[in-house]
Amino acid sequence: MTESTGLAVGERVPDFSGQLVDPDGTERTATLSELLEDKPVLVNFYTADFSPDCIDEWCDFRDFDWFATGDQVQVVGVSKSGAALHKRFIDYLDLGFPLFADPDLDIAEAFDVRYRAFKISSRARRSTFLVDSERRIQYKWLSNHWLDPTRDTPPVREIHEAIVERLQDGAADFGPA
Repeated sequence: MTESTGLAVGERVPDFSGQLVDPDGTERTATLSELLEDKPVLVNFYTADFSPDCIDEWCDFRDFDWFATGDQVQVVGVSKSGAALHKRFIDYLDLGFPLFADPDLDIAEAFDVRYRAFKISSRARRSTFLVDSERRIQYKWLSNHWLDPTRDTPPVREIHEAIVERLQDGAADFGPA
């Protein structure tokens, strides 16, 4: 397995900036703090654009109306894929979510999900984090596949239920004051 366990619920995420591709194909440098100005952010680490598991994963998020509307949380993807590939991936799947390009895995490192697959190549462990306006982790899902932690896909319905419960329990902790 892997030693990367991800930041714990309650821990603060360091602010980071990275190349973000918006759903309309626009590229820009964005920070986590900027994204959090509007609403909590669900940061979803995945392996690579166009891998079969990642296509299934992003279709699940896209087809789950609660996530797709972006009313309660903003879903943001992060992978090692570059901005040009992100644009094609967004267009191919008709995604309404922005995607961070993390070729050096700096964002994965900030969330403590960077690891070496089979002790050969660095990757981000498939994981999902709900981050509040104070940059604190309020929810975390981490892949636990016995061989390769990029093979599990997030259980979108379970993530939705956990987030809705957290939003109801601590609504004052989320979003701009």
